[in-house]
Amino acid sequence: MAAQPSIKQLKYLVALSETGHFGRAAEACFITQPSLSAAISELENLLGAQLVERNKRQVLITPLGREVVSRARNILQEVDELTMMAQSATEPLSGPINFGVIPTIGPYLLPDVINRLRAGFPKLQPFLREDQTAKLIELLAAGKLDIALIALPIEENWLEEMDLFEDRFVFACSPDNPLTRKKKIDITDIKDEKLLLLEDGHCLRDQALEVCQKAGWSKSADFQANSLSTLVQMVSAGIGSTLLPEMSLEVEARRPDSLAILPFQNPVPVRRIGLVWRRSSARKKEFRQLGTYLRNTLESCERSHVA
Repeated sequence: MAAQPSIKQLKYLVALSETGHFGRAAEACFITQPSLSAAISELENLLGAQLVERNKRQVLITPLGREVVSRARNILQEVDELTMMAQSATEPLSGPINFGVIPTIGPYLLPDVINRLRAGFPKLQPFLREDQTAKLIELLAAGKLDIALIALPIEENWLEEMDLFEDRFVFACSPDNPLTRKKKIDITDIKDEKLLLLEDGHCLRDQALEVCQKAGWSKSADFQANSLSTLVQMVSAGIGSTLLPEMSLEVEARRPDSLAILPFQNPVPVRRIGLVWRRSSARKKEFRQLGTYLRNTLESCERSHVA
């Protein structure tokens, strides 16, 4: 039987494709550059084809090499999931988990989520990545993330999603805004406001725009920020108003002298928060268990606050 490519060789080729440099690829794989170069050459000999173009200035992956890299990623992902499946069969929800979260959730909910995971599953080892939704979906597809905490829904058939809770929107404005005379505002009250929003790429921007459009607001945002903290600072400076998710208030609304927070009347605009993972994941049963645990503990926490 002819010799077959090894998992290590495929891993080295993928690393070379991602870094475009033999030295950086070797560093990422924790081996020497000559060892990595020799492994790639051996892989080419086994396949009987050139996968990499080498010259003094750069490393190029050949068209066939790109196809091999694509398949190698799938193979490596399957191997990782096979390992995790075997581990979860003996001890569910233990070991490493690559956990993604979007920036409009991370600073406000993630510390609580991680504490709850540690309490419920002390042998689980979460490795965290904060990024915008599109990037997290890309990392899930590549097998570099196992699960992500994001705003739902996600229009991807290959992902399974699980609702955790609803996060209500509130209206944030300067204390001298005429709307502060009301205890609660109607959604249509904001149609003439000068609104400040997050920049493109944040799902919260799209959700806030959807609320604004329902209110009859048809202007363009006068300012776009890359974080909720910046939006709050601009509102506090009297530049305009904005919509904030309720979960952010404990962190972002600490200065009532410069920021007024107004709740909406029913029906209150909300965003749905939940978990997503690959439908093909060998750990999906574990992830459902994890999601159920988080949903129950977060609901319990919410009830205690209300009480």
